[in-house]
Order: sequence, then structure tokens, then C-alpha cells
Amino acid sequence: MSNKPDTHTAENGSATMHKTRFSLAGIVFLIFCMCAAGAFGVEDMIPSVGPGLTIALLIIIPILWAAPMGIYTAELGALAPVDAGPYVWMKMAYGEMWGFCMNWWLMLAIYLGQAAYVVIAVGYIGKVIALTPLAATIIKVAIVVVLTIVNLIGLKEVSILSTIFSIIIIVMFALVTIVGFANWNYNPIEPFIPESSDIVSSLGTGLAIGIWLYCGYIQISNLGGEIANPEIVPKGMKVSIIIITLNFLLPTIAGLASLGNYESWGTGIEEGVLNYSSVLIHYTGPALGIAFMIMAVVSSCSTTNSIIASGSRLFLILAEDNLCPGFLSKLTKKSKMPFWPIIILAVVTIIFVNFDFSMIVNIVSPVLFILYVGLAFAFLKIRKKYPVEERTVWYAKGGKALKAYVIGGMFLIGFIGIMVNGLEFFTFSFLITVSGLVAYVAFKRLYGGLYKKDPKKYPINPKTKLAQGDVWRMGIFFMIFGLLMFIGSFVISWYEGSWGPAYYLETYGEGLLGNFYGMISICRWCGLGGAVLGVILFIIGRKTDNVSTEC
Repeated sequence: MSNKPDTHTAENGSATMHKTRFSLAGIVFLIFCMCAAGAFGVEDMIPSVGPGLTIALLIIIPILWAAPMGIYTAELGALAPVDAGPYVWMKMAYGEMWGFCMNWWLMLAIYLGQAAYVVIAVGYIGKVIALTPLAATIIKVAIVVVLTIVNLIGLKEVSILSTIFSIIIIVMFALVTIVGFANWNYNPIEPFIPESSDIVSSLGTGLAIGIWLYCGYIQISNLGGEIANPEIVPKGMKVSIIIITLNFLLPTIAGLASLGNYESWGTGIEEGVLNYSSVLIHYTGPALGIAFMIMAVVSSCSTTNSIIASGSRLFLILAEDNLCPGFLSKLTKKSKMPFWPIIILAVVTIIFVNFDFSMIVNIVSPVLFILYVGLAFAFLKIRKKYPVEERTVWYAKGGKALKAYVIGGMFLIGFIGIMVNGLEFFTFSFLITVSGLVAYVAFKRLYGGLYKKDPKKYPINPKTKLAQGDVWRMGIFFMIFGLLMFIGSFVISWYEGSWGPAYYLETYGEGLLGNFYGMISICRWCGLGGAVLGVILFIIGRKTDNVSTEC
């Protein structure tokens, strides 16, 4: 692949999609709705993490995680403004296999995590109106169905709704902030962590929820091929990260300073639970509290709306590259929207809306750590393949210092986050990770992948029916995740060992999830076995699978 200095035109079928021109406000509000749409979710951080550490993380995570993510998303989006950006970028950097895995993991994270926003919406409704389980389920399904219809109409309508939702959300949270600061009665950072907890346990929960709060920041990259003026995205990223950070931070400080009682904060519907609406109810009366509840529903709807728009593109690009069934690339006749991916995403969301909010977040977070750190390395690889000095499109300034900042911040937060998220979720995350490789092998052999589009440009190994070089790429895959799993077994055993056995037995009872040392053994020996398998595949692949030295 040559070092072409201008915009990369990947073959992704974007030309068949309807393109929309965005204003700066429009793109900022779309990013805002995909990522934040209010500070909802922070309420669950406060009692389990502690008010002081919660506020500290709301400052640290944007600096070490969200800002680096915004930098590489904006730069890669300027170089290759395509649908399913992470898939295309990873494919540009490391080839078809890694591109597919990245897309698969992102798809699972979106499809599983999407339900969390609907759960929050109905939870706030339940604070005002008593709901039976059946009524709650009906409302959840109705929300998903309505927003699915909106997305099938077209992206312009998504942008308009995002702008309307964002203005309402910002105004209401500004009101919470003003009322909270005007009634400052407590120290919002005391205690720093809960008295019954330790810094490591608190950090684990805090990072899981904190990373989830920013999980939508990269979603705009999935719509790159439908944005008629992609040069607006870097500007939108700069503005949105400031708005989003303040959106999380200021209402939280105001709420804790005005109400205190950090142990009572949460997203549940039980009597006595505090949240942002409690600030308005306590100091201004129930009317504004009800208005805030309505806004909370609007907020969750806006995020759900935006993520349906983004996540539905992930199947589309795979189908166009012959890496999944072709019917998934079918577009609606009038609006040119991906019909079946939107329907599938809606169905999966409906299935998962009855899961617990914190459970969804803890399952999704390890996958997000792997996703976003992986894209940071793709950012470095692409800078090497496409030197910024030769580009005519926007790129982030900073040279080696910038690259160290992006990789260092993402890797630090990602490594700590995946290690302290909990042993059961650490173990489960590797099943999700390996599922990407299994799906790639199956779909590549069934549908042909890029080889079917251009056999000369994308040759295969006639013995494996996979792309040339995939054998040793799989070796690298198993070495990376095998070593991570092996090392993690020792790290987790060290800091969870004193309380882990009793905790998991009490939480999950008999069985695998209740057996702390059983899960440690699985991680340790599967990790070691995976690393050894990786070395073997790498050696065999380098000798028999003729390909360049790229990963």
C-alpha cells in the first residue's frame, strides 16, 4: 500500500449511502448524544467508588482516555472518512483478520451495551410512576421500536433529534448544577473512597463505569462515509470533549455538595435512592423533578437513537467485504439505511433490556478496553504507513510526544481497568475476544472475504483458505491475549486473594463463577496454553505463509 497523502478511499460501499452535511453544532450534539447525553450512570459510581475518587476519575479519564481516543479518532477519520471506521482503520494497519476482529468486538460491545441506556430510561420513569415488570418491559420495547423506525427513516432525522435532545439535556443538567452549587452544604470529596472498601476495589468499579461513560466517543467513526464534510469531525471532537467532561463533572460535584449521603446515590427505583433529580426535588419541589425524569428518558432515548445509527453500520461493511451474509448489506430504497442490521440491533437490544445495569457495564467494559487500546496501536501503525508530512488532510500535531501520550494514556487506563474489573468479567472477556477470531475463520472460509473482491490484491493460502499471513497473525493474537490472561491470573490473585474466595462463593454460589481459584486456574493455564500455541503458529506461519512483515 503506497503512502498516499490524501484521503484514503477504502472500498466500503459508502457511495451508496445517503450523505448528510453537518454543521459544527450538529456534529457536536451528535457526538454528545453518542457519548454522554447527560451524566447518567455516574450515580452508580458514587456509593461504590466513593465521592472523592469519583470526582478524581471524572477528571483523569478524560485526560488519559477520552482525549487520546478523540485524537486518533479525529485523525484517522480525516485520513479515511468511511463507514465502520475502526474496521477499516485496523484493516489498513494490520490486515483483514485484525480488522474483522476489531469490528466484531465493537459490534458485540454495542449490541450488549445498548440496552443499558434503555434500562436507565425506564428506571427514571419508575421513580415517578409505579411500574410492574410487564409494564416496564413494554415501555422498554416501545422505546426501541420507535427509535428503530426513526433510524430507518434516515441519518438527517437522527441529527435533528440529537440536536434537540442535546439542548434539553444540557439545560436540565445546568439547572441541577446551579441549584446544587447554590445550596452547598457538604464536602463533595469526602470520603475519598468508601470506608468499607480499598483503593483497588474502588478503582476497578470506577474505571469500568467511567470507561463505559465514554464508550460512545468513537461511534461517530462508524458514520464517516455518510458525512459529506468529514473535516468538521476534528473540530467537533475538540468542542464535544469539553462539554462532555463538564457534563459529567459539574452536576456530580453540585449534587454531592448539596445532598451529601453518598451511600444513597444510585440508578435504582427503590425508596430513598438519590440521583440528580433529587437535587431539584429537594430544593425546588416535585415539578422540576418530574421534568428532570422526562429529560432522563429523553437522554437515554437520544443515546439509544444515536448508537442504533452508528452500530447498524458494522454488519453492513462486513457484508460488503464478503465476511458475513450478503443480505445484511441491503439498504432501504428511500433513505438508503441498512435495514437488516438496524432490525437485528433492535432485536438484540430488546432481549437484553431486562439485564441489570451494572452487569451490562461490567461485561462490556473489558471489551472496550481491548478495543480502544487496539485502535491506539493502529493509529501508530498508520502514521508509519502514511506519514503525516505527506498528507493533505487534518492530522494532530505533536510528533513523538503526541504518540507517547496517546499510547501511554490508553494503555495505562486499559491495563489497570481490565485487571481490576473483577475476575469473572476478566475471564468472560476472553471468551468474547476469541469469538472474534472464530467468527473470522468461519466467515472467511464461507464467504471468501476480500479475496472474492480482488484475488490478486488479497491472495489466500490455498491450504487454509484464509488470507496469506493469517496463520502467523493468529500466532500473534494468541500470544498477546494468552500472555495477558496468564499475567492477569497472578495480578488478580494478588489483590483479590484475601477476599475473593468468600466474595465469589457468596455472590454466585456453587459452580464455576463461585470458585475463585478455579477461575484463576482457568485463566492461568489457558493463558499459558494460548501463548505457547501462539508461538507455534507464529513460527509455522512465518515459514509457510508467504506474506509481508505487517501484523
